[in-house]
Amino acid sequence: MSDDGSFTYNGGRIDPGERQNLRFVVSETYLGDPVRIPVTIINGERPGPTAFLSAAAHGDELNGIEVVREVAHDWDLSALSGTLICLPVLNVPGFLAQQRYLPVYDRDLNRSFPGAADSTSAKRMAARIYTNFIEPCDFGLDFHTSTRGRTNMIHARADMGDSAVSRLARAYGTNVIIDSEGSSGMLRTEAVVDDVATITVEMGEAHRFQRALIDEALAGVRSVFAEYGMLEAESVRWPGWRTVITDQREKTWLRADAGGMVDMHFERGSLVHEGDTVCTITNPFKDDNVLIEAPFTGLLVGVLENPVVYPGNPLCHLVELDRRTRRVVEMEQSPSSGLH
Repeated sequence: MSDDGSFTYNGGRIDPGERQNLRFVVSETYLGDPVRIPVTIINGERPGPTAFLSAAAHGDELNGIEVVREVAHDWDLSALSGTLICLPVLNVPGFLAQQRYLPVYDRDLNRSFPGAADSTSAKRMAARIYTNFIEPCDFGLDFHTSTRGRTNMIHARADMGDSAVSRLARAYGTNVIIDSEGSSGMLRTEAVVDDVATITVEMGEAHRFQRALIDEALAGVRSVFAEYGMLEAESVRWPGWRTVITDQREKTWLRADAGGMVDMHFERGSLVHEGDTVCTITNPFKDDNVLIEAPFTGLLVGVLENPVVYPGNPLCHLVELDRRTRRVVEMEQSPSSGLH
C-alpha cells in the first residue's frame, strides 16, 4: 500500500473508496493469446489491513471459487476498513480443462510459489500472481478441497508455530486445525516466509459446489474480518470445540490392504472409536471381505468418495482428539443430541 492509501499493481491503481474488477494477464497460450485471471480489488475508505482471498490454485477445486465470489460481489463491503483482494480462480488453464494441475507439462501451481520471472511457465505465472497480489498483503486465506475421489470436512491447515498465523487460524473458527509448515512452493508456505500470515482452508471435494460447506467457509471469513477490524459489525466466532493436530497427536491415512470396492461405514467428520470397522473392501463375488479398523479413537477429517481402490490407496484421514474434546464431540454426535 502507498502512503496515500492506494493499492497499486503492475498496470493499475485503486484509490480508497474504489473497487475494480480486472482480468490480469499471467501467461500466454500456444497461440500467443493472453491467459488472464479474474481479480476483484476493493479498497475501503477507512484504513486497515490488506488481505487476499484465493481459490482454485488447483483447477478442479470449486468450492472456494464460490466463497471468494460471494464475498467480492454479494457482500456489502461499503464499510470495509482496509483493502481486500479477491482471486477466485488462480489456475485458469486448469479450471478451463477441469483438472487439478496446469495443462502445461502437468505442473502444480501450488508448488510453484513465489515463482520466478525467468523460470518455468508455472513459476512465471506464480510470480505474476504473487508479486502483484499476495506479497503486498498482511494476511490471506487460500481455499482448497480434497483431490478427486475424496472429501474433507472443513478445516484449516496452518503453521501454528508462527504467532501471526496462529491468530489467523484461530480467528477463522474451524473445529479442526492441522498444524504444519506446509511444503516448499505452496502459496501459504511461501507467503508466511514473507510475513504474510496465510492459512489453507480445506473443504469438501473437487468438481462440486457444496452449499453447506460454502456457507460455513463464509462464516469463517466474516470471523476473520471481525478479528482484524475489517468489518466492525461482525464478531469473531467460537466453533463450540477446537482441536489443534500437532505431531504430539496421532494422525494417519488408513490405506487399502487389498484391491476392490469400498463400503464406507462413516461420513467425513465422524468420530470413530478404536477397533471400529471404518470400511469394508470386497471383491466382485463378496466372498473375501477385508475389514479396515480404526487403530485409535479419532475424527475422520477426510474420507474416500470414489468407492474403488488398489492396494495402498488412501481410504480416510484419521486424527486423534484429546479426552475433553472427544467427550464434547461424542455428546454432539450422539443420537439423542439432535445435533448430528
